[in-house]
Amino acid sequence: MSSAPSGDVERFRDALSLRMGFSFDDGKLEFLSNVLERRLRAQGEVAAHYLLRLERDADLQQELREIALEVTIGETYFFRHSDQFRAFSEVALPARIEARSACRQLRLLSAGCSSGEEAYTLSILTRERVLDSQPPFAVTIRGVDINPRVVERARAATYSSWALRETPEAIQKQYFSLVGRDYVLSRAIRDSVLFEEENLVAADSWAPECYDVIFCRNVLMYFTPENAQRVVKRFARALAPGGYLFLGHAENLRGLSLDFELRHTHSTFYYQRKPVFGEASRIVEPLPLPAPAPRAALALDWASTWLETVQRSSDRIQALTVKNAEPIETAAAVAQANPRLDLRRSLELLSQERFAEALEVLPNLPSSQDVDAALLRAALFTHCGRLEEAEVACADLLAIDGLNAGAHYLLSLCRERRADSRAAIEYSQIAAYLEPTFAMPHLHWGLIARRTGDRSTALRELTQAVLLLQREDASRLLLFGGGFSREGLIGLCQSELSRLGGPG
Repeated sequence: MSSAPSGDVERFRDALSLRMGFSFDDGKLEFLSNVLERRLRAQGEVAAHYLLRLERDADLQQELREIALEVTIGETYFFRHSDQFRAFSEVALPARIEARSACRQLRLLSAGCSSGEEAYTLSILTRERVLDSQPPFAVTIRGVDINPRVVERARAATYSSWALRETPEAIQKQYFSLVGRDYVLSRAIRDSVLFEEENLVAADSWAPECYDVIFCRNVLMYFTPENAQRVVKRFARALAPGGYLFLGHAENLRGLSLDFELRHTHSTFYYQRKPVFGEASRIVEPLPLPAPAPRAALALDWASTWLETVQRSSDRIQALTVKNAEPIETAAAVAQANPRLDLRRSLELLSQERFAEALEVLPNLPSSQDVDAALLRAALFTHCGRLEEAEVACADLLAIDGLNAGAHYLLSLCRERRADSRAAIEYSQIAAYLEPTFAMPHLHWGLIARRTGDRSTALRELTQAVLLLQREDASRLLLFGGGFSREGLIGLCQSELSRLGGPG
């Protein structure tokens, strides 16, 4: 363990967040302590003076460059995650070529470009598409990174065979020359990309609506939420209306921006900027929620959908509780009450599976005023089997927040009930992508796969659901769990995994 005092390491971490946007969890404190000690030795300073300069000195670019060399690692290769490059080449690029047909100019950005493979891949694919177009297109591609060492490597455009491991052989022959043991990129492609050092958190010089496509993969995950939101806002401002943003597979814009529409093709997710820029993200504070009532063990009839199973079980509970149910206020009385209190009352009725009554007391607020109420209304319509109304409610909500994972999941339930398994699976995939810790989309996808005979997918998704259910948020269990407890849903997954021959 390094000897740097913990207070100094915390200050160092905070300074890196402030100056460079980076976020380091507690597991990285020893790593940061070692970096701090190396920088203190290099500068010949005591920690107090060095940290004060790092926090306050505006003219500290060279030291920030040295720190960037220490804390950023860029492992990449040509055509990495080829599904995204196929979406770029077959969807985004043709769309932007059409949009720019009058001015005949395209501008692309590789943000966090590392050693250049991503930016050069974009250049190769764009060249293949526009080379013979008449009149010709002027294509500008920039690669930016905070790490000066990888920027120099990108400019050199010399790579090992390992960097070309996913590059098609025809592309290798056309655009690379073997020099000794290295592959040197052709001059035409090398000269088509401008590489620069740039701190994405501090960048403020991008012209509005100048870029057609931005790739920023596996970068946002290293930023604090505030800095990630700031960077995404700059991307949205710099993209032309209808321009495209590609993130890493483990990254999404949920909670960061409402300026983009989610796109899903070629087995990958990416984003398209809305025509109008400037809608602010809204982080909704969760309400205190009642726990779901205890339920009997869950058994599935494989001739039925998950939603039908929930409704049959709810009908039984409703029959048992209706005689002792509390009277509910009339809609007119509810309209005069506090909407947030009425939302809590509706949630209480949901926890008792009194879905119709929960709808009756739910305040009729527009989605734009209360996303909580809009999502709850869509869930209640779904649980009541009022599928057309549920889909309309989901569409209304997605018009305000297109990245709402709950709305996509409810659409998945509705689509399955309408015997549209393909759409049901796609909506579950979208929900799982937008909320990686959301268990129910995995459970639902696994149950569809189990019912349709796709054993490998069922095993994978149900296993993932078991892991996620152990930490699932209580509010999502209440809204989407069909009234079943965490333990009951885990038991269902384990039972089905056992029947499939997997770990039970």
